[in-house]
Amino acid sequence: MTDVQEPLPDPAKIEHEHPDVTGGWLRPAVFGAMDGLVSNFALMMGVVGGSTASDTKPVVLAGLAGLAAGAFSMAAGEYTSVASQREFALKQVDIERHEILTNERAEEAELAAMFVDKGIDEDTAREMAREVHQDPENAVKVHAREEFGVDTDDLASPMLAAGSSFVSFAIGAVIPLLSYLVGIETAWPAIVLSLIGLFACGAVVTRVTARTWWFGGIRQLVLGGAAAGLTYLVGEAVGASLG
Repeated sequence: MTDVQEPLPDPAKIEHEHPDVTGGWLRPAVFGAMDGLVSNFALMMGVVGGSTASDTKPVVLAGLAGLAAGAFSMAAGEYTSVASQREFALKQVDIERHEILTNERAEEAELAAMFVDKGIDEDTAREMAREVHQDPENAVKVHAREEFGVDTDDLASPMLAAGSSFVSFAIGAVIPLLSYLVGIETAWPAIVLSLIGLFACGAVVTRVTARTWWFGGIRQLVLGGAAAGLTYLVGEAVGASLG
């Protein structure tokens, strides 16, 4: 009895989505928020350690300055990084385009060989490569994706990365400031808010990783808390030495 192969399902009816893992906006947003919270929390605790308990102005000033400087710095750095990466990718694409236009047969054979390496039989691979090379621009896109993993239709945006980094850093950095901004002069509410924020950030990150939420939360809380605690001790020692 001959086995009858079932027809493949309609791709349009298949719901199968993944989160952004290419670094377009997710990476700068996640690390911006964590960096903003950890760095500003630690900075403020360092000033708390070196200041008198009754004088909160230096702490607030340090927190606001840290928020502004960090957000602008993160945005500028992220823009430069992503723009440079994009420009490098586009340069490689241009090189590939030149090779396809000037040496098409060799490039077609190269693409067929890559398909064979993926497990496709040689005749089918050659036919696939021939079909791809019917359109030179399509050939450029396929070669870029197969040879160096670049999707020319989905390159990261420097402006999006910079904006995400700026906003997320500012959101993270404002958490240690909140209690001071509403008039509370003791550091403990800021510490509690910051530790809760650290745990929440670590837990949220696990939504796109294989870790459990509680592990990610505790890890981030411990690391951020340790950074703030050590900076407090440094501030205390410097404040004591300066009189």
